[in-house]
Amino acid sequence: MKYTIAALNALNPADFVKLLGGVYEHSPWVAERAYPARPFADREALLTAMCDSLAQASYEEQLALIRAHPDLAGKAALRGELTAASTNEQASAGLDQCSPEELARFHDLNTRYKDRFEFPFIMAVKNATRQQILGGFETRLHNSKSEEFAMALSQINRIAMFRVNDLIL
Repeated sequence: MKYTIAALNALNPADFVKLLGGVYEHSPWVAERAYPARPFADREALLTAMCDSLAQASYEEQLALIRAHPDLAGKAALRGELTAASTNEQASAGLDQCSPEELARFHDLNTRYKDRFEFPFIMAVKNATRQQILGGFETRLHNSKSEEFAMALSQINRIAMFRVNDLIL
């Protein structure tokens, strides 16, 4: 079920967080902090409030959010342990159809990336191909930790946009 912006604005805090708490992976605090910015004129205003909540969070909160994201084509995906949103997003990129060789490459890149940056590789994979994702890994492994931290937050906001678009008219 999709909500109108008017219906969203009418929600009490608990229902608002229940609806939007998963937009930022395992981090309902983003929705909690965006709630006081109601009423939202439209989806974009909601997204701006949520992005602002993330931007105003402490480094530790931001890092925890980044670390809450699963590896792409990782062990949690293979075991069926992802959130429904993550499962759908990874499937939309064909990550559920990787060959054994592609899975091995994803595993190697996930490991190298986490060893280098101490958090998982984050990419909004909706509408991306496996080749684009693997290319992103290869390119971004050469970035600095601060560049990747900023990129992760940017990609998380992009993921949030896709998720909000799926929930709100």
